[in-house]
Amino acid sequence: MAVHDDCKLKFMELKAKRTHRFIVFKIEEKQKQVMVETLGEPSQTYDDFAASLPADECRYAVFDFDFMTEENVPKSRIFFVAWSPDTARVRNKMIYASSKDRFKRELDGIQIELQATDPSEMGLDVFKSRAN
Repeated sequence: MAVHDDCKLKFMELKAKRTHRFIVFKIEEKQKQVMVETLGEPSQTYDDFAASLPADECRYAVFDFDFMTEENVPKSRIFFVAWSPDTARVRNKMIYASSKDRFKRELDGIQIELQATDPSEMGLDVFKSRAN
């Protein structure tokens, strides 16, 4: 599975310049490569991110999560989310599962990985508990 250059470029923008809140990546089966599907503006929220993931198809996503530590220090963590809903086709799940590690290696700077099969597994509370 190839990775489109745009994927790495947009990830670097998110990481270094913080020009995106999140990025949703999709595997284009015909071209056999991972492409950028959605870019979230810095002003967008977790709810916008969650709404951008399809209910019945797998996706990879990166989310720049801002939070406050217990000492009231603002911090952020870059999450990699492997979205694989139970309602996705088996072939779709297999393609995403088999390509995940290679794709993740292309994105240098991911701090925390989440795997989710339904929205409750990647709720805001999960992000908060994993970020600290």
